[in-house]
Amino acid sequence: MKNSLLKGLMVLVTILCTSLTYSQDVSGTVSDASGPLPGASVLVKGTTKGAQTDFDGKFTIKNVGSNAVLVFSYIGLKTQEVNVAGRSNVNVTLKEDSAELKEVVVIGYGSVKKKDATGAVDQLSAKSFDNVGAPSPADLLRGKVSGVQVTSASGEPGAGASIRIRGNSSIRSGNGPLIVVDGVPLDGGDVSSGSDIGLGASSARNPLNFINQNDIESMSILKDASSTAIYGSRGANGVIVITTKKSKSKEPQLTYSNSFTFSSLASNLKLMSSAEFVANGGANNGGTGYKWEDAILRNAFSMNHDVAFTKSTENSSTRLSIGASNTEGIVNKTGLDKYTMAFNNSNDFFGGALKVDTKVNYSSLRDQAALISDNAGYIGNLIGAAMYWNPTNKLYNTNGTYNVISNTYINPVQLANAYTDYTNTNKLLASVKSTLKLNDNLNYQLLVGVETSTSSRKFQLDPTINIQNVAQASSGSTTKFGQANISNIQKFNKTVEHTLNYNKTFNDNFVMDALAGYSYYQYNASGNDMSAKGFDANQMNLIDNIEGGLQTEFRASSWKNQVELQSFFGRVNATLYKKFLVTATMRADGSTKLGKNNKYGTFPSVGLGYKVFEDKAGLVNSLKLRANYGITGNQEFAVNSAVARASYGNNGSLNVDTNANPDLKWETTTSSGVGVDFGLLNNRLTGTVDYFQRDTQDLIFPVPSAATQPGPPSPRFVNLPGNLINKGLEVSANYKIIDSEKLTWDVAANASFLSNKMENFAGFIQAGAVDGQGLTGAYVQVVTNNQPIYSYYMYEWRGYDSTGASIYADAAGNDASLGLAAKKLIGKQGLPKMNLGFSTNVTYKNFDAAVSFYGAFGHYLYNNTANAYFFKGAFLGGRNVPASVATSAQAQGDPNSPSTKYLEKGDFLRMGNLTVGYTFSGATLEKMKIKSARFFVNGQNLLLFTNYSGFDPEVNTNKAKNGVPSAGIDYLSYPRSKAIALGLNVTF
Repeated sequence: MKNSLLKGLMVLVTILCTSLTYSQDVSGTVSDASGPLPGASVLVKGTTKGAQTDFDGKFTIKNVGSNAVLVFSYIGLKTQEVNVAGRSNVNVTLKEDSAELKEVVVIGYGSVKKKDATGAVDQLSAKSFDNVGAPSPADLLRGKVSGVQVTSASGEPGAGASIRIRGNSSIRSGNGPLIVVDGVPLDGGDVSSGSDIGLGASSARNPLNFINQNDIESMSILKDASSTAIYGSRGANGVIVITTKKSKSKEPQLTYSNSFTFSSLASNLKLMSSAEFVANGGANNGGTGYKWEDAILRNAFSMNHDVAFTKSTENSSTRLSIGASNTEGIVNKTGLDKYTMAFNNSNDFFGGALKVDTKVNYSSLRDQAALISDNAGYIGNLIGAAMYWNPTNKLYNTNGTYNVISNTYINPVQLANAYTDYTNTNKLLASVKSTLKLNDNLNYQLLVGVETSTSSRKFQLDPTINIQNVAQASSGSTTKFGQANISNIQKFNKTVEHTLNYNKTFNDNFVMDALAGYSYYQYNASGNDMSAKGFDANQMNLIDNIEGGLQTEFRASSWKNQVELQSFFGRVNATLYKKFLVTATMRADGSTKLGKNNKYGTFPSVGLGYKVFEDKAGLVNSLKLRANYGITGNQEFAVNSAVARASYGNNGSLNVDTNANPDLKWETTTSSGVGVDFGLLNNRLTGTVDYFQRDTQDLIFPVPSAATQPGPPSPRFVNLPGNLINKGLEVSANYKIIDSEKLTWDVAANASFLSNKMENFAGFIQAGAVDGQGLTGAYVQVVTNNQPIYSYYMYEWRGYDSTGASIYADAAGNDASLGLAAKKLIGKQGLPKMNLGFSTNVTYKNFDAAVSFYGAFGHYLYNNTANAYFFKGAFLGGRNVPASVATSAQAQGDPNSPSTKYLEKGDFLRMGNLTVGYTFSGATLEKMKIKSARFFVNGQNLLLFTNYSGFDPEVNTNKAKNGVPSAGIDYLSYPRSKAIALGLNVTF
């Protein structure tokens, strides 16, 4: 008995000693791609023993077995298991779980699991954005989402951008999507004014410039009726929902990022040198060495700085960020200065029963512009003057004064220095959202939002320059020069929304999420303009002494308008038997924009989904079928279009501006579509395929004033009969080629194929204006039945005859002179038929690299610049042109009529961004209390593949005619730049 007891004690002692020998304390650091990760979970597998990482991402667990397995996890990152293998120090870097990040997507008035969505919704997270600050969030979408095309008006910093989701759904009303920022729908109008000093008009700045890229958490793109009908009368063109960042760290965290960018002209438009100009017969005025680009362009430098502080507790979270950027344009005296502040605070009260979110975004912008306009005539704007300048002309005389040729042949340097144009804009977007938990299933939410902006654009042309019929006025027998304009716009918009949300899982076979709400929006805008002409030759600061012009040439005007919109809406999302998905939406909108007989409209939709496979092993892991149908509206047309409107002119004269139409109603778009979401090869290959059709009716258009009586003396807005049909196919795919601990490589690609056509339309509307010498009133596009919108309509050019005269086709298609030629539909359009996007990302240990491409195909560009400036008569008249024009067979007197001679394929493929980065780690950073540091080099617009002869095929000069926007016309646009940026991101 004693021996047995002794043996038992020895065994017990042996076990205890063995346990003490092989158990140890294990510590280490948990990081992600950005550095040490506070709040990560570390658990000993199979036990409840574990720890959370501290502020520096460090952890310690006591008494861990030598063969234990540690499980590391964090929301949004891949869970990782690591065998201790006798080590006392274990460091882990958790990788991004793209499937997890994309699982929940933000939609209108809430969010939904991606796998449960019945609509076509794409979401881009902050991880998808490039590492260089973009002047506008619109730039971040380019080439990233199928069915979304983003085209900048020009290469100017802060230039307006055209965003099209699934093509165009209107002729004259807006075609841009509704933008919703943190639940507040933006009004979508320009926040600043355009300018016109007599050498053509320039457009307003991009209204999205106020948002700082580094404050964006995600952007959701809602594309079909199932996802956009909740926005009713404003959802026809799609919706972009922008969510700003909030704090995620329980420990105080400070992040600083910067970038320094060097930009230069991306692609040159080759004109003749002074030697070539003389050799081809041009007049020799003795000068040499002139290059048009040296006269007005520069190598630009830009910088961007951002600081963000975050802190969270159990019941609150706070994030405050400040940003400052200075972006120089490659044209002298152009650029964009931008200062932003973002504040995001969330607090829970009464044990989580009440949650209050406060969000504030403020920005101050200063745009500086050059005299680059959309519709300059014979004299031209700054780009035109620089290009047509005879390269044998000197810019300066020997005494240092400008070399002045005439008042119609302008010295480009003198023009650049004589013009000043800047816009100051301050914008505030703020909201308070209160969520009250009524019970476990029912929440009430109140959102109050304010969007306000003030903008002042000031521009002047000095009295030292003489341009024919521009900025000049007479005082007796004396002609004075110079002009100044001041335009102010103030906006104040209010949003109030009440919503009830009911969410309950009744059983395994029935889950429901229901929403009901009421919203009220009020949009207020006002403005005033002042202008003066005829200043003293010694006065230089005209803007701040505008009363110094001639008293008879002083002009002032003011305006104000208001739009109200109230809505009732509801939505039900239901999941049946874990496979069947149903989304039903209804919204009723009432607007003061509409005729009194059509104040309200109803916009329903239904979306269906069926999960054929979900989380299956093998080749096909998931497969979901989707279908949707719905009606949405478009209210982006002019204020007061439905009412009789009059205004007082000079000396109290009363002018009737529009006639009333009590029956004016919304344009409505009926949409339908089907889609497939899939996951293959253990979900390494995921993607979607969508087909859609949209039918827009009740197109709003003004009937012009009657030429003779009886008839309306002023325009009247009506709903035209006809249908604008859009059809398309969208494909997107993501593939993880390699997904290991040290090396990852993934690729993503998307493509969209679009077509549109007018049907049942009796009109023939002129569109696509062209400008320049001899082109007054000319146009090259029309909207007519059985044709795509923006179809080209012009002479068909066949070449030159023996005398150098242009040959055109007549009505029968035979060769003819201009007198017998016939304008015709060419069978080509300005909108791309196909858009492509491609990107790939590689990480190896601490290195990362990413590259993205995008392109557009199947459309044609009209080169209005060549039409207006590059013809034989211009060269023989002393203007510079490309050598091919100077040596062409064209006769000097051959009219430069709009024709297919200037119509070119717009196909292009561009490398949008190339980024290479390195993330530093090690003891040195820890000693400096730096959690992470990443250095990167970024290249933008480094490669372009195209046959277009202009500056850039990605252009959209505003050439509207009859209120109809244009597409695919290039005219003296601001050249696009290529850039290299160096940047650093540091987290403390």
